Amino acid sequence: MSSSEPALADLSSAVLARGGELRAGGTDTTARQRSGVASGPFTDLAGAEHLRGCTPLPGGGLRIGALTTLAALAADPQLRDGWPGIALAAGAAATPQIRAAGTLGGNLLQRNRCWYYRNPHVSCLQKGGTDCPARAGDHHFGVVSGDGPCVAPHPSTLAMALLAYDAHAEVHGESPRAVADLYGDGDALHRGDHLLAPERILTAVRLPAPLPGERAAYHRSTSRAYAEWPLVEASVRLAFDGSTVTHAAVAAGGVARVPLRLTEVEASLIGREATPAVLASAASAVLGRCRPLPGTGYKVGLFRDTVLEALERAAGGTVAGESARAD
Repeated sequence: MSSSEPALADLSSAVLARGGELRAGGTDTTARQRSGVASGPFTDLAGAEHLRGCTPLPGGGLRIGALTTLAALAADPQLRDGWPGIALAAGAAATPQIRAAGTLGGNLLQRNRCWYYRNPHVSCLQKGGTDCPARAGDHHFGVVSGDGPCVAPHPSTLAMALLAYDAHAEVHGESPRAVADLYGDGDALHRGDHLLAPERILTAVRLPAPLPGERAAYHRSTSRAYAEWPLVEASVRLAFDGSTVTHAAVAAGGVARVPLRLTEVEASLIGREATPAVLASAASAVLGRCRPLPGTGYKVGLFRDTVLEALERAAGGTVAGESARAD
């Protein structure tokens, strides 16, 4: 680390001493500050250039610095060749302006988009309140899976995609942990959207080596606006021996308090030929985990259909990440 790069221990100590929170690209913190639900002080990570970029690892893996922007991820040839699901997910997120500033770490640790949480005049669990006003109020963008106290879906597209790649997160001063461990099972997220303490610094994500000949796809379903947050999104990786699926990794976002690894879909695929009927049956396995709120019943079919579209693209050998609209 060069002398111009801030020491991570000093940045962590600054947050402990001053309170507030760490800031990476600033896209989420600025939005929350503007809406009156974040007041700082903010400790900036922007000068930590050693936290940017993608570095090959021994054995064929890849290390991605937490300050690498979404735009850089979408364009990186290493990711596009070896881990295309990550590149596709990064390239589909938000708008070009946000992708140019938003970072991998910021995307993983951002706050949810519930309008009750984002309203400074409304009390909710996320801000230390005693209940979730969305549960009895307007929750039509809410969860369709899980029954925890908060009904705001987790907002991180990249967290969902990284689950499908069995990625691990590096946190300064700690041993690497599975990305899923940043969030737990969701029940503990009624006071936040991740489990890292405010002073802990996410430094990188590690990806294992890709499987030979694997195929990947990413698919999101939105409403009418191109740059909206997805109602449901899915990331799929498949490997084959001939026409038989030997490895399946399927993840979904926009449906629960945490990004989900869909093990029931994977189990329905492994050892079987990826015929249209098998793919449809596998996608329908998600229906068993759906417990919609009164206003999110429409997401049940959308959840299944989004997963099915991603499965079909991956099984067909088409690496794709187009957006679908759910009018």
